[in-house]
Amino acid sequence: MNKFYFILLIMWFLPNVEYAQDNARTLENASNNTVTIRGTVKEDESLRPLKNVEIRVIGGKTYRTDNLGDFKIQAKIGDQIIISHDNFNTVYHTIQSRERIDVKVQEDPESLSRGSDRKQKKLSAEYGLHLAAARSSMKKDATTSIDYVTKALETIEDGDTFGDEKKAELFETLGDIYAYWKQPDLAETNYITSLSNKFNADVKIKLGNAQLQIKDYDASLRTFNQLKKSRLNATQRIQIYRGLGDSYKGNGDNENAISNYNIALSFAQKNNAEDNVIELNSKLAEMLQIQGNLDDAEEYLGNSVQLASKRSKKSSAIQRAKAADFYNKNNSFDKEIQLRKEALEDIQDIEEKEAFSPIKKDSVTRESNAAEDRAITSQVQNYKIANAFAAQSEYDEAIPYLEESIKKAASENDLVVQKDATRKLGEVYREKGELGKASEAFEEYEVIIDKLYIQKEQEISQATRFNRELVQKANRIATLEKDRELNESRYQLAFKSQELAEQQKVIIYSLIGLSVLLFFAAYLMYRNIKQQRYANNLLALKSLRSQMNPHFIFNALNSVNTFIATSDERAANRYLTDFSLLMRAVLENSEEDFIPLEKEIELLELYVQLEHFRFQDKFEYRIDVDPEIDIKQYMIPPMLLQPYVENAVWHGLRYKSEKGLLSIDFKKKDNDTIEIIIADNGIGREKSMSLKTLNQKKQKSQGMSNIKKRIQILNTMYKDKVDVFISDLAHEEDGAGTKVKLLLNKDN
Repeated sequence: MNKFYFILLIMWFLPNVEYAQDNARTLENASNNTVTIRGTVKEDESLRPLKNVEIRVIGGKTYRTDNLGDFKIQAKIGDQIIISHDNFNTVYHTIQSRERIDVKVQEDPESLSRGSDRKQKKLSAEYGLHLAAARSSMKKDATTSIDYVTKALETIEDGDTFGDEKKAELFETLGDIYAYWKQPDLAETNYITSLSNKFNADVKIKLGNAQLQIKDYDASLRTFNQLKKSRLNATQRIQIYRGLGDSYKGNGDNENAISNYNIALSFAQKNNAEDNVIELNSKLAEMLQIQGNLDDAEEYLGNSVQLASKRSKKSSAIQRAKAADFYNKNNSFDKEIQLRKEALEDIQDIEEKEAFSPIKKDSVTRESNAAEDRAITSQVQNYKIANAFAAQSEYDEAIPYLEESIKKAASENDLVVQKDATRKLGEVYREKGELGKASEAFEEYEVIIDKLYIQKEQEISQATRFNRELVQKANRIATLEKDRELNESRYQLAFKSQELAEQQKVIIYSLIGLSVLLFFAAYLMYRNIKQQRYANNLLALKSLRSQMNPHFIFNALNSVNTFIATSDERAANRYLTDFSLLMRAVLENSEEDFIPLEKEIELLELYVQLEHFRFQDKFEYRIDVDPEIDIKQYMIPPMLLQPYVENAVWHGLRYKSEKGLLSIDFKKKDNDTIEIIIADNGIGREKSMSLKTLNQKKQKSQGMSNIKKRIQILNTMYKDKVDVFISDLAHEEDGAGTKVKLLLNKDN
């Protein structure tokens, strides 16, 4: 019986022991397992979320809050965490469960002030480093320098005591970068921004010089005249009156130009500013020469040469070259030759002793007076000495100087001088009657022309790409302040959302408000994207136009060069007069997206007349305008038709064995569209391509490529304004011509 009760007691006790062990294991597992704990740290009174707060698990990892004050940590139940920051007293918290932890702290004013001071010192140090880096890399890499300016600008916070001074300094540096890299329009914009933050006379002088560079002489006059009222030192006064002289000279007001140059010269002489004295003597000599006062001009030139010879070999060479140019214009060839020989000796001394070679300067060592440096090379001076001898029919004396110029230019890859010297050598041999040598020289001249054309196209392409990069950087700087405001708005929105989350009664209203804000932000983004696309299209059009004009000018100057070389003086003068009219009209229209069709027809008639004047034995032409067309109702992109006409003449009619015909017809298609047909009966595109050299085949037509891109962009912006169709025409006599048909729609 006792045994039975004992067994029964054991059976009752064992389940209770097992249950107790299970509970113990459960508690142990709960305390040993790592769980994810989320939470927020915010300021107690304002409920403002605090970012970058350190959350450290004792015996574990360290975490930090994000911009919204939120954190997520890995810890165990019972672990203690330490919440610390410079702006409030450290908080200790023990984890009781997996529930969210909301920590409210009170910021200590003294700690907050110390933290703010430390942050401000750090930002100021970063600002100084970035600014110094921007200035040191300015002449090496423009984009890198601008990036450093951007970083320095990002260190300026709202409420910065020296914020305006820093911005003025940074935008001045940006202006210096753009001015150095030959972007005066961007330099002007940044100098204006710098002055809007803080006035500085030196910056305003730089602004005036930038306006001179972009030939906005009225603006530069206003700028320099405003500076006359400021407190200035002697150097600044010299710069201002010199700038006024340059501005009046640009406007054709020679009397005022001379007056201001004389004032600047007086200040320079009183303050022993010898470099300025030399420069101003040279400027006055130039103005007096323009007025025909040659005696006084010669006296000023003599002063500049005498002073420069005491300064440096480079300064001496520059002034002697300028004086030689003066004597050349006045046909005093013996004096010119003597001065150029002396300048040549200076240049050779510079190259030998100082390894000075202006033409080979890279981007690191480029100078602002690059045009002067380019003039004082041995190849240029040898070429000009030869020209002076040739002008006196002393051909045997001219030939060695031409050969030396060609040799030196080839070693320096100076194709411009090599081209001119080679052509002149051919002319000299021709005048001497040595036609074989003349023919060889002219053949070499044609080879150099091809190389130079390729080089110029590459330079234009590189310049366009570089300009595009600088504009992108400028846009980045311009939007930096807006980005800062947007970030502040995002922060305020996050704070408001966090605050509303604590107030359940207004959850619905907060969601509605958030939806409205998101919708508005989406609308703004859509509008900004649309505006940015439009701005990008305008920038692309400007870039293409900037490529188109040099291309047209280069081709036209080749025509002028060839015509002058083969025609009499009277015909050449008439040709140049018509060409100057065409160039002025082209440059006036270069900034316009569209011009009246009537004006385009006038330009086209003048251009075709010039081409016909040169190739009278190659083609005749006619231009017919349908009388039913009201040409005043139509607008057309400038320089749209000229490349097609140029191709017809240069690649079609020019190679035709007999006289061809170029026809340009303007026909009415319907009430809103006209048809422009440019047709020639030349040799055709296929045969023209077969006549090209290997180098020419490798080069794409810059003009036609630009026209195609312009039409694509304009059609995108103005809804199919222009359509172009090109086809081959078959002729029974001698092959095929080319037909270009353009459809031009009327503006709605």
